[in-house]
Amino acid sequence: MDNIKESIIKQCITIIKREDVKEELKLILRPMIDMIIQEMYPYIFLSITFVFISFLLILGIFLLLLRNRQLYRK
Repeated sequence: MDNIKESIIKQCITIIKREDVKEELKLILRPMIDMIIQEMYPYIFLSITFVFISFLLILGIFLLLLRNRQLYRK
């Protein structure tokens, strides 16, 4: 039983490794991947916006700390 299972798995792997099968799989899966990416665009932009705002806030805090440090030294 295991021998049959292994031979089927090996045959499937050899079929999947062929270039024409790879290209067909890419063509079949491309619309689904495009749809998923299209649905994720707003979340990606929102995440990038939050990261940029966080960077600006941290930069502002750093500058305030540097300014306060210079005031205490005078």
